[in-house]
Amino acid sequence: MGHRAPFAFDPYYQPSGDIRRLTVGTPQVLSMSALDQALEAFRDVDMSLVREKSLKLTDLFIELMEPLSAQYGFTLVSPREGVRRGSQVCYAHKEGYAIMQALIDSGVIGDFRAPNIVRFGFAPLYLRFVDVWEAVERLNSVMRQERWKEARFQQRAKVT
Repeated sequence: MGHRAPFAFDPYYQPSGDIRRLTVGTPQVLSMSALDQALEAFRDVDMSLVREKSLKLTDLFIELMEPLSAQYGFTLVSPREGVRRGSQVCYAHKEGYAIMQALIDSGVIGDFRAPNIVRFGFAPLYLRFVDVWEAVERLNSVMRQERWKEARFQQRAKVT
């Protein structure tokens, strides 16, 4: 909390130069109580099955992205091997920021990391395989129609 660039993931704390420096990270009691109850739903979840689905979702995404990567210049930066990868997949693209903004506008929520990384997270407890297919199709549409070139997607915000 209070970091100068909280989304830069810098391993060293650099305080903000303004009032945000005083932001604290004490969790609120009511929020923590709700979290305790929410975690009860996961008591009987077999995490090996969750991990297995996570790998299948990310493998499918990488497979479906192969033609788009070749056609539109995406470069896979996440490890291809599932044992080295978490539940997210990242691609580099020189227009990554604008592409992600256009994709979010089309209903697929991803993330951008400077300087050129588009990042996709896969929550295996509620994400379906058809959702992966649809996300890739919507990305293909954004690229094919060049929606990312629209001026509104070129304006950078502090958080993506």
